[in-house]
Amino acid sequence: MLTLISILAGWQGITAAGWVERFLVPLPVEVIDAFSETIRDGSLWHHTRVTLVEVIAGLMIGLVAGITIGYAIASVAVLEDLLAPIIILFQATPVVAYAPLLVIWFGSGIESKVITGALVVSFPMLMITIAGVRGVPRPLRDLMRVSRATRWQVLVKLEIPAALPVLLTGLKTSATLSVIGAVIGEFIVARAGLGFMITSARSRYDTPTVFVAVITLAAIAGALYALVSLLERHLLAWQRRTSRY
Repeated sequence: MLTLISILAGWQGITAAGWVERFLVPLPVEVIDAFSETIRDGSLWHHTRVTLVEVIAGLMIGLVAGITIGYAIASVAVLEDLLAPIIILFQATPVVAYAPLLVIWFGSGIESKVITGALVVSFPMLMITIAGVRGVPRPLRDLMRVSRATRWQVLVKLEIPAALPVLLTGLKTSATLSVIGAVIGEFIVARAGLGFMITSARSRYDTPTVFVAVITLAAIAGALYALVSLLERHLLAWQRRTSRY
């Protein structure tokens, strides 16, 4: 709260003193008024709902794709030789470069935004999955082999628990990246969403409304990060209990 109050006080002081032009950085009260107006006319909720659907769908698809391909690469060495160059080259290209292609291929609807978000999410989850699975201690793998564990038992009883801390850390990053992916798609072409709200307000030089959309996006990313943190605390509670003994 002290940090927030300090930021607002500094913001108010700088803009009120005229150090920055008001059309560049509006007063906090103007942003609050813009919040009230967009809430009152329903536009903020409408655009937020559209972006939320894109973010969550892109996150889920990206997680499934990244974890599945990452696990396959970590388990089968030849797949790394075959797929790694393609994945790295594809990921080295900025997403804004191929986002217009996704719009051409999948249209200007929600599909292109979801796929853009999924692509942004999938690569970090793929790399983190590889690191997590390959980080499982060799003696534990040998123990499972001696115990004649099936492939499914190795996955459920060893690899997933051992890699879970790393995977959850990657999920925190992916949750925020999914917001970026959806907004990039909306910047290219959209009829609704917070990215569309930003571009529309920017064209009118409506800086307070731009601030409203940006703050809402930050709130979405922060909420997703917080939810993953709560999930992490729940799933890794056994680690805290074990460390006490």
